[in-house]
Amino acid sequence: MLRIKKLDRFIIKSFLLLFLGTFFICLFIFMMQFLWSYVNVLVGKGLDMTVMGQFFFYSALSLVPVSLPLAVLLASLITFGNFGERYELLAMKAAGIPLIKIMRPLIVLVCIICGISFYFQNVIGPIAQQKLGTLIISVKQKSPELDIPEGVFYDEIPGYNIKVAKKDRKSGMLHDVLIYDLKEGPENARIIFADSGRMEMTADKQHLNLYLYDGELFENLKSQNMKSKNVPYRRESFTDKFVIIEFDSDFNMADASIMSNAATTKSMGVLRSSVDSMNVVGDSIGRRYYTDLKNSAYSLSYRLSAQDSAKLYAPTRIRYNIDSIFEASTLNQKQKAMSTVASRSEGMASDLKFKTYTMDGNDYQIRRHNIEWHKKITISLSCLLFFFIGAPLGGIIRKGGLGMPVIVSVLLFIFYYVIDTSGFKMARDGRWIVWMGVWMSSFVLLPLGVFLTYKSNKDSVVLNVDVIMGWIKRVLGIRGVRHIAKKEVIIHDPNYPDISVRLARLTDECRDYAQRNRLKKAPNYFKLWMGNVDDTEIRDIQQRLEELVDELSNSRSASLLNLLNNYPIIPPNAHTTPFHIYWLNVLSGLFVPLGLFFYIRIWIFRIRLSKDMERIIKTNGEVLSVIEQGENL
Repeated sequence: MLRIKKLDRFIIKSFLLLFLGTFFICLFIFMMQFLWSYVNVLVGKGLDMTVMGQFFFYSALSLVPVSLPLAVLLASLITFGNFGERYELLAMKAAGIPLIKIMRPLIVLVCIICGISFYFQNVIGPIAQQKLGTLIISVKQKSPELDIPEGVFYDEIPGYNIKVAKKDRKSGMLHDVLIYDLKEGPENARIIFADSGRMEMTADKQHLNLYLYDGELFENLKSQNMKSKNVPYRRESFTDKFVIIEFDSDFNMADASIMSNAATTKSMGVLRSSVDSMNVVGDSIGRRYYTDLKNSAYSLSYRLSAQDSAKLYAPTRIRYNIDSIFEASTLNQKQKAMSTVASRSEGMASDLKFKTYTMDGNDYQIRRHNIEWHKKITISLSCLLFFFIGAPLGGIIRKGGLGMPVIVSVLLFIFYYVIDTSGFKMARDGRWIVWMGVWMSSFVLLPLGVFLTYKSNKDSVVLNVDVIMGWIKRVLGIRGVRHIAKKEVIIHDPNYPDISVRLARLTDECRDYAQRNRLKKAPNYFKLWMGNVDDTEIRDIQQRLEELVDELSNSRSASLLNLLNNYPIIPPNAHTTPFHIYWLNVLSGLFVPLGLFFYIRIWIFRIRLSKDMERIIKTNGEVLSVIEQGENL
């Protein structure tokens, strides 16, 4: 009998609760994004709640496979981040349980989720996509809800343009009504102007009844009597007039077979069968086109009689010089020959274009069907890949909740989405092999998951925020600021006479170093890369400065402690070559774009170092002045 340990139940329970919550959140977000892309189709159609309910239901079913990978990634990150933040992961590892063994029950659970995702894509997804596609087409074909605005022309009624100056919402009366009847075309338009009117929908929602009062009608009569010159139009004044307008505002569901050829509405077995059928059709069409072209204008015996063809292909046939024959022809013969060639060439080009369009369309459908076949596997597999990324990454970050895990999850999913979309477009357009384009995102995620799982299992430091921030600060030249405060307990008082001597010596060394190295002057480009890698002199100055600051921090004088905060923190390698290996620096200098970047960076840091030397000299003088006064030391 299968027995589940308490630890496994605890891990599964922690993950499953978060997975259910994140899944519905992700599904809601994707549904809102999907709804936003079709909001212009749905708004203003007066759809019933049953139609809207079907739209949301089928869209939710079709978006389940897309929501599962992101939900698995986010849930695994939060779960193992919570374990790390609450030291539960540390306790498990201290008990001798490796990370792989901790992840084992969740691996089984995620495999089940992968199976559910595959079932949705292969069985439920095609049905949902067919229902949803049919519903969207039916909604697009439905006439909009009748709501004529004020002051603008309303053209949602087919064949009519209506303008109303003012509407009375309570009584339903329309004032200053202008109607253009364009059913017979703009040249034969009927124009109706009425002081007021009222519009009603018939019970079957197939027609509009329009009651108009105190108006005039203008009608063009040229279409009725083209020879008439005295009566170009008819004018009619009326006190009240009744007009019937055809307007189908009812919702009619389209035939489901309209989506039968779409690749997204087929299971894997049907997709493979469709691809085989399209390959057979494409081969037969290709052979037919080849036969037609071989026997048509591209054949040497095109439009030749049997006798002429026999002469043309005879072993002893006479060879004619076409250029000589053309030059010997008359001008009319030349023009006739050129026009014949041009017309035949255009006919051949259009015929080839049509044949190419037919073959390209068939190849495009084959690629789409193959892409959908592979996507049913890759999307399901991405759940497992995201788990092997999210679980170790959560253990490394050790941050739970919805803060850092959400940011990392969104960044990883965007990275995956960009790669997957790029591969999909390459495969769809035929630039890449189908399996390569669809599987590219999985090929990228797999090494990342293996690397993170290995590092987390070995407790290796991968994402140390302090180390990363320190490296970024070094690259950008950002340095810290001193914060020296008065100590509550002082064990050793500073030796002020000795410190005074050392400060004076440090001042001379800084002044001599700045003058000798000409820090403000631009360095020689070639000597910079061929010189010493390390600057030991500035390193000694920085070390002696830190020793003096550390010793003076034991002072009781508040003014002296404030002066210590003015000392800069000197990075000893910022103004030198970027690498510690001599030949790497030479190569950087030879590669001028990279060498020029480092050259400008070094020059900027040399100018900053020159200002630091001046700042040290100035602060040394102020510190010596405070020591000589000897107040509250």
